[in-house]
Amino acid sequence: MVTSTVKVALSGLARKLVSEELLTGSDAENALKQASKERIPLTTYLVEKGLVGAREIAMVAAKEFGVPVFDLRVMDLDTEVVKLVEDKLIRHHHALPLLKRGNRLFVAVSDPTNLNALDEIKFHVGMNTEPVLVEEDKLGSAIEAALNATDTSLSDLGDEDLDNLDISAEDKEKENSNDSEVDDAPVVRFINKILLDAINKGASDIHFEPYEKIYRVRLRQDGILSEVAKPPVQLANKISARLKVMSRLDISERRVPQDGRIKLTLSKNKAIDFRLSTCPTLYGEKIVLRILDPSSAKLGIDALGYEEEQKRLYLDALAKPYGMILVTGPTGSGKTVSLYTGLNILNTADVNISTAEDPAEINLPGINQVNVNPKVGLTFSSALKAFLRQDPDVIMVGEIRDIETAEIAIKAAQTGHLVLSTLHTNDAPQTLGRLMNIGVAPYNIASAVSLIIAQRLGRRLCEHCKQPEDIPKETLRREGFAEEDIGQFTPYRAVGCDRCTKGYKGRVGIYQVMPVSEEMGRMIMQECTAMDLADQADKEGIPDLRKSGLKKIKDGVTSLEEINRVTKD
Repeated sequence: MVTSTVKVALSGLARKLVSEELLTGSDAENALKQASKERIPLTTYLVEKGLVGAREIAMVAAKEFGVPVFDLRVMDLDTEVVKLVEDKLIRHHHALPLLKRGNRLFVAVSDPTNLNALDEIKFHVGMNTEPVLVEEDKLGSAIEAALNATDTSLSDLGDEDLDNLDISAEDKEKENSNDSEVDDAPVVRFINKILLDAINKGASDIHFEPYEKIYRVRLRQDGILSEVAKPPVQLANKISARLKVMSRLDISERRVPQDGRIKLTLSKNKAIDFRLSTCPTLYGEKIVLRILDPSSAKLGIDALGYEEEQKRLYLDALAKPYGMILVTGPTGSGKTVSLYTGLNILNTADVNISTAEDPAEINLPGINQVNVNPKVGLTFSSALKAFLRQDPDVIMVGEIRDIETAEIAIKAAQTGHLVLSTLHTNDAPQTLGRLMNIGVAPYNIASAVSLIIAQRLGRRLCEHCKQPEDIPKETLRREGFAEEDIGQFTPYRAVGCDRCTKGYKGRVGIYQVMPVSEEMGRMIMQECTAMDLADQADKEGIPDLRKSGLKKIKDGVTSLEEINRVTKD
């Protein structure tokens, strides 16, 4: 027996893992040698090689050294504290500064016996260090998130490529700005870095927000806002001026909102458009950029999340030579992508398609797109009148806002044209009531509208870390699950890993696809209420948004918590 000599050579956490029989003596000795050779902590090596689980290591360390395991997910990281320690030290020692209290710096580590890391950080910051025990895998994710967040600070941007991004304004008429006024290299690099990070993270919006004492930048990922940078508040005017120059807006005008566009060319075949909107606030201009990726319209209907029957109903309506398809939902619910997916299906050489939008968000070759401009008299209604004189087959109206636009669109749908448009209502039955409120006659609604799609966007659970969730049967009944379904499926919950954002990655559409049946048409002619239509839709077996959301839970696509967030009354 030679294992006893090996055990004697071990110390600290390695020895405890061997005594708990989670690791053999020879494996522990080899792990120590390899970790030292690769210059990484022992815990990192053990978890990466799958020798011991991160949770087991944390539990053993907590028991041995009398410290509790801290859950990093309950704490918002302070980027200012993280910046106290150099990135290379954090990565080398796999240790993350969490909190500063007086002259003490609390540092997250997965091995509290790693005194070398604590001493080096102590020497670097000139403060006493206190270890906080966390699980190795969660520590790795937190370190990457923290360093990515601090990486967008002005002082860290030295990449020459950020100076040379191909950025142009969409509106070539607005060439009245003087770029030299805001030709500040650090500001240019900072904004370019933010734009690239937003694209890489799959964000849909970027918010630049000035306040009295702080300036923050937030990204909306999968529908949720998160802070990514806090540049000095003194740079607020320079940042807003730079963004306005990029979109060819008037940098001297700060009293009224302005709208513009930016095109960022990433390669010969890849370009991203940004729609920019400014709004004067108490402490400067808030600027929001909506990221418009043309490839989102080419995902295909299968990628949007329609159930098979819902997809069939949408495709059947698109195949009709006339009628109106309405897509409804709040801002950011994916209405534009649904419409453009339909237009992409119809976009063939033998079909004439024209769209009127405010503004056109996605550019598609083969489709005649018009940006409405009320200032010069180019409204939705005037654009529609022009379309009808140009031999159209398919017309898309960005939004029906008034009686004139509604009546022209309805008339077009009744006279041999397929019309697609959007409305802002909560569900499909309310859409018909909204048209009546605008002033459209019930008989016109009944004869023209063929399909209504109400939709929301919910976050998809990460396939790598989602875990089954034990939900009481009574709770499932209360949430709307049918009695026969309870016990026949496994609900999942969000966990979080280094491949996702708080347990979610990407989004999925939740739909109510309601064809207007003959019975519904008769009810509309009798000026029924939205509640009556909802009851009729239920009788015809059309699931509402809530039921469609519950189906996504049964399929393991998302969580009950997320469906409650987007569909709960």
